[in-house]
Amino acid sequence: MRALFHAPLLLISLIVVLLAAPAMSDAAERPEDKPERVPPEEYPIYDQVVQDKFLTSETTLVIIERLTATRLGPEEKEPPSRAYFEENRFFEGRLQPDLVTDFILKTVRPFRLEARFNFGVSYRFVSGGELEGPEVSLAPIPAAFSPADLAQAPRSTIGVLEFSRVGFSPRRDQALVYVSDDRPDGTGAGFLMLLRRAGREWKIVDTQVLWVARHEDSPIAP
Repeated sequence: MRALFHAPLLLISLIVVLLAAPAMSDAAERPEDKPERVPPEEYPIYDQVVQDKFLTSETTLVIIERLTATRLGPEEKEPPSRAYFEENRFFEGRLQPDLVTDFILKTVRPFRLEARFNFGVSYRFVSGGELEGPEVSLAPIPAAFSPADLAQAPRSTIGVLEFSRVGFSPRRDQALVYVSDDRPDGTGAGFLMLLRRAGREWKIVDTQVLWVARHEDSPIAP
């Protein structure tokens, strides 16, 4: 009778262990190992930035870093903090504190960008310096194309764009985002952009240049 009594308990214990194993494994993984997706509400901001600041009539392809930025420049070692904003007084210190807080919280770790851009030009993602395969929603690009080709075709392409998450004000009428344009020839620039909502559309109202890398004969735009 004692053996029969313990058998169901042993079976129950085994089931509990098996069910708990995946959860324990997931908990052991670091958040950056499986980045969360950027929410859809942030893509209209990205689209506006690309359209207003980077696209020209000759642009045929946009390359985008798959993961969002956690540092606001190649020389920065850590994600931005409240002290960082207070020290630099971006936009002459006019940023709403809650807007800055939301931006800082979202920039602590990388998130994964998806094929939700809608700025009217073909685009591809790059991860770890390697161009990813085209996704279903993207226009086909020659398979032989690589990020290094940007140096040979600067008139039809732009550099690799890297976006941060978008910080919003509590009323969702202001947005703050970082974007960098990194080129294989060593030139590039990073921008902090402030946007305001006008009805259903977003407009860039101010831009702060955070860093610039250039050759003496190669001015950076925008």
